[in-house]
Amino acid sequence: MKTTPWQTHPRPQLKRKAYRLLNGSWKLNQQPVLVPYPPQSALSAYSPDVTEQLTYEYTFLYPEDFTQTRTLLHFGAVDQIAEVWLNDKHLGRHEGGYLPFTFDITDAVRKEEENHLRVEVTDSLDPTYPYGKQSKKPGGMWYTPVSGIWQSVWLENVPELYIKSIKLDVDLRGVDITVEGISDGFTAETDGQSYHFDGNSGRIEIQNPILWTPDNPHLYPLTISAGEDTVESYFALRTVAIEKKSGVNRILLNGQPIFLHGVLDQGYFPDGIFLPAEPEEYDRDILRMKELGMNLLRKHVKIEPEYFYCACDRLGILLMQDMVNSGSYHFIRDSVLPTLGFRSRPDTLGPSLDKRKEFFRRHMLDTLRHLYNHPSVIAYTLFNEGWGQFQSDSLYELAKSTDPSRLIDSTSGWFAQNNSDFDSEHIYFRLKKLSYREQPLLVSECGGYTLPVPGHLYSEKRQYGYGACENSKELTDKILEMYQKMIFPAIQDGCCGCIYTQLSDVEEEINGLYTYDRQVCKVDKERLRILSNELRYIVNSL
Repeated sequence: MKTTPWQTHPRPQLKRKAYRLLNGSWKLNQQPVLVPYPPQSALSAYSPDVTEQLTYEYTFLYPEDFTQTRTLLHFGAVDQIAEVWLNDKHLGRHEGGYLPFTFDITDAVRKEEENHLRVEVTDSLDPTYPYGKQSKKPGGMWYTPVSGIWQSVWLENVPELYIKSIKLDVDLRGVDITVEGISDGFTAETDGQSYHFDGNSGRIEIQNPILWTPDNPHLYPLTISAGEDTVESYFALRTVAIEKKSGVNRILLNGQPIFLHGVLDQGYFPDGIFLPAEPEEYDRDILRMKELGMNLLRKHVKIEPEYFYCACDRLGILLMQDMVNSGSYHFIRDSVLPTLGFRSRPDTLGPSLDKRKEFFRRHMLDTLRHLYNHPSVIAYTLFNEGWGQFQSDSLYELAKSTDPSRLIDSTSGWFAQNNSDFDSEHIYFRLKKLSYREQPLLVSECGGYTLPVPGHLYSEKRQYGYGACENSKELTDKILEMYQKMIFPAIQDGCCGCIYTQLSDVEEEINGLYTYDRQVCKVDKERLRILSNELRYIVNSL
């Protein structure tokens, strides 16, 4: 069992030297638990049943190397509602289980004696809040829930006036920098050059720019200094857009057509559920998919620790990020009928200003801001298969006005309305002739063929997927047949991408390219690499 969990910097895109991780052995309801792993996971070493009310406690000494004025306490994610106290002083409350939050603890922390941190968590899996694939009754495509702290907890030391955030707007020639928290000017250093700007914004033009692509994920290091504060970051030069080529709307990366050759990535692990044992496992997942020729991950209804997004930036893979769904799910309404072809349903039913919808709007905007600087993120999914869907047209407009630099798949799968950058379809159980519409056609889920691998199964009795295979050759044959008969013929007419289900098995779901433990690749790697080369050839011939 791990005793030094997650020791990497939790925010690689905005780093300071003075920080201290609080990961390690905590008390949860008076019993030991290893943070940041969720208590339902084996890695947490938490043995009691996980209840809806959780009390975390941790004692720490103030770091001796903290010499600046103010001290911040950061939480990567706590599911679902967190109330936080330090030395019996209430710091505040946070709702929602997927995004980071911060408290200024300067007036509560003790520098000469022990500090007692207490986090009171309520997690009833309330569908008012985003919950993704968590279920109180896991099975099939619904998985074990997580509760409480499931990302890093850490301290950071900053001066009285400090850089709260940076916003990086890039094109193919340079970067526009906006710094929040300061107003008296800042200095930016990159690529061996230093630039000083008055106020809180400025632009850097790059000489002989190197563009970011999956084949060449070039990152420019960036250091920003303002007053007594200095942060390290990075940026990349890349654009994504939809433009007509030969009369057909296509996806362009840096002005060149690209086929989004992707895989659904749910981000589940058998030992840590929402979290791998070590962050480098994210690197390995990315490289496993690149080895198969993939250039995109669709991060499915889950927001990862920021390390994951930085790894995608650094290693070079595109990301389509799902918003995390809230609301109710109905198997017949949301899965069976639309799979059979009944895909017409308005998404404006019910009150427009209830708490769930308002929280989803706010969570969507917070997600857009949180991931704004990551070059790997090129697109967002608002709603998947109608789960919690409402007013997708107005939410599309809100998302595009907040981040016009990304593409938006408003309704992945079915229940399309009017506004979306994609014509998005899910196709399981059959192959079909794809038809072109005005928007680029994205097969945003498909395949899902199953192959059980003895000795690497979550359950020997209950298994789930969309078409059984007996061996690796048959699985590979089916995947290649799907591409050759359904995808290849449609590229000329506007098919811009295909996202196969999925990266790995997840619990009872055994339709992964890898087993759940990532120990066995279930497909022929060389044949999938050849498939990728064929896709490139077709796109380069357009």
